[in-house]
Amino acid sequence: MRFNLSPSINIICERITLINLQPTINGEVMENYQFEEMETHSSNFRTFRFSSIQPSNPVFSVDLCTSEHFNRNYLQFRLQSLPTNFKLNSFGIKFTSIHGIQSILRNGYHSWDGSSYITIKYDEISKSDAKLELTGYAMTQLIPEQKGGSLVIGFDRHDQFQHTFTFSRDGDNIDFSIQELWDQIPVQENEMITSEKLWIIEHDHVEAGLRDWAQIVALSSPIAPRLPEIPMTGWCSWYNLYASIDQNNILEHLDSTTKIKQKYHLDLNIFQIDDGFTPEMGDWLEVKPQFPLGMKYLMDQIKASGFIPGLWIAPFAVGNRSHLFQDHPDWVIKDRSTGKPLVQMQFYGEFRWHKRSEEYYILDCTHPQAIQYLKDVFSTWHNDWGCDYFKTDFMFFGSEYGPERAVYHTPGLSRIQIWRKTAEVIRESIGDALWVGCGCPLWASVGLIEAVRIGRDMGVSWKGERAASDLLQDLANRNFGNQILWQTDPDCILLRNKFHHLNEIEIRSLAIYAGMTGGVMMTSDKLDELSSDRINIFTQFARKEKRICDFPLLGRSNEFSETDYDPIIVQIQYPISNPEHNQLLFIFNSGEEPVKRFFDLDKLKVPKTSKLINWSTGDIDHVRDNELTIELKPHDGVLYLLSS
Repeated sequence: MRFNLSPSINIICERITLINLQPTINGEVMENYQFEEMETHSSNFRTFRFSSIQPSNPVFSVDLCTSEHFNRNYLQFRLQSLPTNFKLNSFGIKFTSIHGIQSILRNGYHSWDGSSYITIKYDEISKSDAKLELTGYAMTQLIPEQKGGSLVIGFDRHDQFQHTFTFSRDGDNIDFSIQELWDQIPVQENEMITSEKLWIIEHDHVEAGLRDWAQIVALSSPIAPRLPEIPMTGWCSWYNLYASIDQNNILEHLDSTTKIKQKYHLDLNIFQIDDGFTPEMGDWLEVKPQFPLGMKYLMDQIKASGFIPGLWIAPFAVGNRSHLFQDHPDWVIKDRSTGKPLVQMQFYGEFRWHKRSEEYYILDCTHPQAIQYLKDVFSTWHNDWGCDYFKTDFMFFGSEYGPERAVYHTPGLSRIQIWRKTAEVIRESIGDALWVGCGCPLWASVGLIEAVRIGRDMGVSWKGERAASDLLQDLANRNFGNQILWQTDPDCILLRNKFHHLNEIEIRSLAIYAGMTGGVMMTSDKLDELSSDRINIFTQFARKEKRICDFPLLGRSNEFSETDYDPIIVQIQYPISNPEHNQLLFIFNSGEEPVKRFFDLDKLKVPKTSKLINWSTGDIDHVRDNELTIELKPHDGVLYLLSS
């Protein structure tokens, strides 16, 4: 990568060029400025200043640096001399044009905010509109028009501020804006404020480039990532029982899970009770009458059966009919436009999750009494009830709104500072208990949680609302963070024979696909009702050994059809401790038509000496000239054991 200076800054990479860097404040490009390079004493560190012609206006500067430690380049921008009482919502940079890109990775902020590669190049045969605007968070990846390689651009720290990456296309031109959301934190007179480091990573590969960025994030985090020694595996009540749980059916499922674990020697270590035991969101120390002996009794029973006992909670959510809100209406965030509680979700019709609340508000964790309440809840659950695995849900509630929309009890903090301080209180309260974040900010959680959900909830049909197939992209596009930032949680796998709309092929393919990612492995089904074939899938992937998954075709353009979407997914899984041994290869047709494909195993990085043993049949697939020929029905996949 090199920098080209003319009247402005251009960043020239091998295949992609970012043209005309401009400073932005509150989303608007600074006007009437003078551009100059400051005196520097090192070729690895150069500073450029954008000074307003009017003396009373701010000074914006950009550092262009090369890190000897990471052998990578980064930018850092600074802002000084803001006018007195100026409300700073954001500051950043904008490139007026990008050349050489085919598609981008648009990365959502939390578990349910999806992640996908989107074709952004516009030409005469494009089926997309000429105008397009896309905003992602924390980082992005640019895939060049020329085949091969990628360019990753992303910030290194995420414990203070939220960052946005916006691409706007108008015909043939694409501009690119990168913003750090300051959220009106007060700035002292003549104070210089500095962004986090924005890394620019050129790489010959796609997923490996993303992993390089994840490594920088891990090493830059003020708290090192929490990576358990073994993957988290087990049982969760939600997708079988949903909110219809009581003491008896929980004990019934505990008994069946214990028996099957012993019979098949399953590596299951968690048994988690999901939503349904508390009357309203917010009333976390109250328990429904369906649990007459209380939650400590169940936690003790689970622990005595050899499992880590777990519970579900949505710490930021407060129902309007909860005792918490009725007694403490000042403990929720207010809407600046109405002065009333800010409504995050509402259910005015029949569906209310077996609860009475019509509206859900956000706990204001800047209120000293509210955050103390939350601390007491987690301390009670952990220390008194005996919960050692926490599934916290709807975690994005505390990270979506800045001061332009939300009124907090204590102003002067960014939305991420508030979220992070709350998460730190939770971690302090639960000690070394396991913690998985669901609906969770992906990057602000690094260092505090052991695992994060990386997609939406598991569905019971291939297409439609909450479709099972909706999980495919997110699991692939966020896989790079597994065992670097946290364990990835692909959500529970569906193994039962009834009460869903999936066929045998789809059940098997989805379970293997999730298992191949090598992260958290959970199910909700009653295990003593499953066939031995379904149990074998769980046995194959619920294991103590830490394993990594590669997606060798990630981000590539589709060479087999005229659409952007390539239905063929390839995964390679291997042990962290010994990557060359005990590899698994899964080739999955997620599309709606049968396919026949030819794969060069060298390009998939499959060792030439490997035998491909079909996991389902035990047959050995013969490979000629290191090329594998495969035919797959729609939604079907084949899993190979690689043996030397």
